[in-house]
Amino acid sequence: MANPTATRSEQGESRKERAPQQRTGTEVPAAERGRTSVADGVVEKIVGMSAREVPGIYTLGGGTSRALGAMRERVPGGGQRSVSSGVKVEVGERQTAVDLNVVVEYGVPIMDVARDVRSSVISAVERMAGLDVVEVNIAVDDVHLPDEEEEESEGRVE
Repeated sequence: MANPTATRSEQGESRKERAPQQRTGTEVPAAERGRTSVADGVVEKIVGMSAREVPGIYTLGGGTSRALGAMRERVPGGGQRSVSSGVKVEVGERQTAVDLNVVVEYGVPIMDVARDVRSSVISAVERMAGLDVVEVNIAVDDVHLPDEEEEESEGRVE
């Protein structure tokens, strides 16, 4: 209950003291002045690029996505294969989970390549997107044999 003997200005000051203090201007750190969200596609591209940089990775993507990518490359104006082919992510506010389909080069130790991919992906996503990577699941769909490239590049006519 208000003090009946207090003046109006004293009552107003009392209310101001009870009101929560709002920080404004330069008092508020920049990190608290809005929200930043990172789209799934951004994380997919980061993952795709970082995984492709690992020695022993031939390409990303399962059989179907690689076949569609090869068809797209042959069609005039079809463009290049997507950086995020073979990559699926789930992005939350602070965390992300990654699923990768890869093709490794013949002769490389698959478990070592998978470990290096996992390390590269986690490092890149955490550094660039600021998200905690909770898991990186890797499915090795195929092994690229050295003579496969020669067969693909040979035409039917000379």
